[in-house]
Amino acid sequence: MTTTRTLGRSGITVSAIGMGCWAIGGPLWGDDGQPFGWGEVDDDESIRTIHRALDLGVTLFDTASNYGAGHSERILGQALAGRRDSVVIATKFGNVSEEGTRRALGTDASPAFAVRSLEDSLRRLGTDHVDLYQLHINALPVPAALDLVDTMEALVDQGKIRAYGWSTDDAASAEAFAAAGPHCAAVQHDESVLRDNAAVLAVCDKHDLASLNRGPLAMGLLTGSTRAVGTDDVRGRAPEWLEWFTDGRPTPRWAARVDQVRAALTADGRTLAQGALGWLLARSPRTVPIPGLRTVAQADENLATLEQGPLSADSYAEVERLLADLRTP
Repeated sequence: MTTTRTLGRSGITVSAIGMGCWAIGGPLWGDDGQPFGWGEVDDDESIRTIHRALDLGVTLFDTASNYGAGHSERILGQALAGRRDSVVIATKFGNVSEEGTRRALGTDASPAFAVRSLEDSLRRLGTDHVDLYQLHINALPVPAALDLVDTMEALVDQGKIRAYGWSTDDAASAEAFAAAGPHCAAVQHDESVLRDNAAVLAVCDKHDLASLNRGPLAMGLLTGSTRAVGTDDVRGRAPEWLEWFTDGRPTPRWAARVDQVRAALTADGRTLAQGALGWLLARSPRTVPIPGLRTVAQADENLATLEQGPLSADSYAEVERLLADLRTP
């Protein structure tokens, strides 16, 4: 079973499934009380989870400067102390937050902020370089993104980053950035069995990019859990872009779609989450799902997919038949 993939044209080898580190950041708040985190978190359990992920073969850890206003990076750095050379760290910049108050303060796409944010990330992570540095403003106009390319290339030359990318769901944006940036190696985008993005995957094929899949379990919807979440959780007061949950519970129409494909995703004895991750591994050789993990139990379940591998051809075809109306030509 192949348990590794290549991070696009960087040539960096990573585990076929990574660990998303948004959830271990803890709370982050907007000015209007909008939660941008996943609620309170147990830092000791977060560190145990990272160590368990390492034991299970994960080498890619994806975080961001604003996850818990830097708390995710600090915890990740603590957990990886002494093991830095065996892992690939991806972080992001562009969303401004205040560490002391854990407040979200807007965005900054300037080259100067990209450099300053990287220095802060390196300090929190306890490392001298980041393997993948990603622009974190999904809908940033392309000209503003292209203004960052020279800075990204300079950071590569300085040895502070190995490669860079953009976290965007827009195929045209991803293509423009990749075409302009020699060391652009990945696009991080929303990708799950419920929301395929064929256009971005086509850009990845064209420009030899990795496809880092955020939201691979639809923010928990594809785990099958029906537990209500609290008001300090981003799903408890879901912003407009988060349609999987309403008032802290799965949105009925999307819960129904999960039920529709449950049998196909679990046909070979996988759990629902394992089936959803297996679908992503079957979708393209470039996909690298990064499910969020905050407990050892979640790591054990989700990362078993590394050994299970891609969903079978028959199960994959059945899922596509059932969700044909959600697919774009």
